[in-house]
Amino acid sequence: MGSPVDAPLSTTGWIRVTQVRSSIGTKPKHRGTLRALGLRGIGRTNVLPDRPEIRGMIARVPHLVDVTSAGEDEKG
Repeated sequence: MGSPVDAPLSTTGWIRVTQVRSSIGTKPKHRGTLRALGLRGIGRTNVLPDRPEIRGMIARVPHLVDVTSAGEDEKG
């Protein structure tokens, strides 16, 4: 599990964010950030545009998510 902030910016402009740890016992702001990213449970994945706002949200919860680049055909 790499650091999501250090993940290279994808050339396609899309990233795949997967929740890998539970939000139980975390701060309410962390739970809200996960919901804003579209994640509702462990193993859930969402493909999001690679923008500074999204990267900032990911930087708040790096211990709960895993980030990889996603292709253009995976968005949706």
